[in-house]
Amino acid sequence: MFDYDKLRGKIREKEGSETKFAPKIDMSAASLSSKLNQKTDFTSIEIQKICKKLEISKTEIPKYFFEEKLELNSSIKENAAEH
Repeated sequence: MFDYDKLRGKIREKEGSETKFAPKIDMSAASLSSKLNQKTDFTSIEIQKICKKLEISKTEIPKYFFEEKLELNSSIKENAAEH
């Protein structure tokens, strides 16, 4: 599972909102939302369009698109809840 929080932040920083940004990359707002919520995957062409519009360099692509989402395992969650 990937973490798109940095990408969401970059979209808001550069374009104001995901809804305003989506048409600029030839995508509906619903489709972009689906991808950011990991219901569907980004294609390589979509990644290229996003990077061009948001001025994300090729070396930065992994941190925006391929960072693993860290989730606390249940024992850590339980321990945290007790304190």
